[in-house]
Amino acid sequence: MIIAMEAEEILRLVGVAEVEIASNLKQAVNAIHTDHYDFAMLDVNLGESMSFGFARLLVERGIAFGFVSGYSDTLDFPADLRHVPLLNKPFDEAAMRVFVDKLSSASRSSEM
Repeated sequence: MIIAMEAEEILRLVGVAEVEIASNLKQAVNAIHTDHYDFAMLDVNLGESMSFGFARLLVERGIAFGFVSGYSDTLDFPADLRHVPLLNKPFDEAAMRVFVDKLSSASRSSEM
């Protein structure tokens, strides 16, 4: 949760006005069914599972997203998710800004 709180702080620094952190997969699934999101950031490794199933749910719902991970690339990800933007941990404000720009662009593209 500390990393999520650090990410929230950096997101605000790069201009993201509203940030919501889901502390577990059930909370995240409920959130996307009740609220609108411009984009989502998913940690790949959720401890007992990976976030790939949830990522596919975001694809179905048309929500732009990217992965945040200690993995250096997406080669070991499922083939259908290798194109998804990846923010490597640890990250700084500059890397987060580039990542958010990619996700924001993808979000605007899906709205057209």
